[in-house]
Amino acid sequence: MKIIKKNHKDEITWEYSAEVVRREKNFVIVEALFNRDDLPFQEIVLKRNDRFVETFYTDKWFNIFEIYDRDDGKIKGWYCNVTKPAEITENEIAYSDLVLDLWVNAEGKQVVLDEDELNELNVDEELKKKIYESLGELKTLFESKNPPQ
Repeated sequence: MKIIKKNHKDEITWEYSAEVVRREKNFVIVEALFNRDDLPFQEIVLKRNDRFVETFYTDKWFNIFEIYDRDDGKIKGWYCNVTKPAEITENEIAYSDLVLDLWVNAEGKQVVLDEDELNELNVDEELKKKIYESLGELKTLFESKNPPQ
């Protein structure tokens, strides 16, 4: 399956391949390997071939990437993108990233990312409200100590 990441203007910014793990009415879970060079991020390093288990929703304004280390298989954390609901077809998943992200490390510590970038976008108040509501929903999911699968 092809994953297509778009920016807030719906312009394609990244494409990669993934394998479908589970498909339901309102979401699809795929597995993909990190295909960039090693990259320091927060308190971890994202490594080429780290395993990403990614959940895309058609009825939620976010996606969730569960990240596992390529060497020991341990969970590194969850990278959550606030997005428009995903467009899912038989062979593609496309999503429009709305800049604001949430990082949750393996111990459950949450860090909101890219708030400054969101403020620079000058999005209308209605969309900004939806973005922050979605961020709140994500935070609540992880605060419940029961992260989504």
